[in-house]
Amino acid sequence: MNYYTVLDVGGSAIKYALMDETGCFIEKSSLPTPKKSLDDLLDAIDSIVKSFRQSYLVNGLAVSMPGAVNTETGYIEGITALPYLHGPNIKKLLQERTGLPVEIENDANCAGLAEGWIGAAKDAADYLCIVIGTGIGGAVVLDKKIRHGKNGFAGEFGYMVMEDYLGQQAGETWSSLAAVGGLIKQVAKRKGMEPDVLSGKVIFDFAENGDADVQDEIEKFMKRLAVGIYNLQFIFDPEKILIGGAISQRDGFIEQINERLQQMKYDKEGIAVTVERCQFGNDSNLIGALYHFLQRQKNVIIG
Repeated sequence: MNYYTVLDVGGSAIKYALMDETGCFIEKSSLPTPKKSLDDLLDAIDSIVKSFRQSYLVNGLAVSMPGAVNTETGYIEGITALPYLHGPNIKKLLQERTGLPVEIENDANCAGLAEGWIGAAKDAADYLCIVIGTGIGGAVVLDKKIRHGKNGFAGEFGYMVMEDYLGQQAGETWSSLAAVGGLIKQVAKRKGMEPDVLSGKVIFDFAENGDADVQDEIEKFMKRLAVGIYNLQFIFDPEKILIGGAISQRDGFIEQINERLQQMKYDKEGIAVTVERCQFGNDSNLIGALYHFLQRQKNVIIG
């Protein structure tokens, strides 16, 4: 059995695990993400690798990262909560520090890869993974392969312009209206509250306690989500569309999205657009990062 150190580097925490080649977790934990410098991050990762090497022969380092990750060159473009990631060759630095083969991939793409390997899309060749959080990201998978696009922005569904596009500015995007951050912004505006005091949970609690204004904003939020999904179905015509992010775990959430998609069906014979929930939740980026590593190293085993 081969073992791998696998990391999911986020803005607030690094989730890390020792995993085997079938995607099983041997050990798993997390620590706060260093904020000050890349050297601090490299030190933390090196420490994780060394701790696993005390008991296991580690065959490689698989990493999920935020930003527009260039899997070929090892550079990370775009803007993230960790500015020090942008500029240096992260893949090369990790290889030099750990002495291990290293592969890195964007976090949302890792989530998509996890589902296609051993998750909800394991029987699908073409599928989309939409991750709903503060913004909306995702992955485009065709023929079981992540499509990065010319500029590395394939799957950045949240940039789709949805409303107010007739003025001089680009208008409201899918993220600004239909991500959790967008819902918070709309409810705060409607209620005259500061966004900082709201969260997705607080908003849904308001609605469940009968707040009509919040219920109306949630209905708009759900319809805007459905519109974006409906459009993506007809752009890509995938076998499956999967929804991830913490909000997708809410009871009834997927069913409510599917109800609105059914209402949008253009005629009785039209395509029935539906979504499914991603299977792995907080573990998806780790599982997908490992699968990406195994793909790149040509060592995939289906467990």
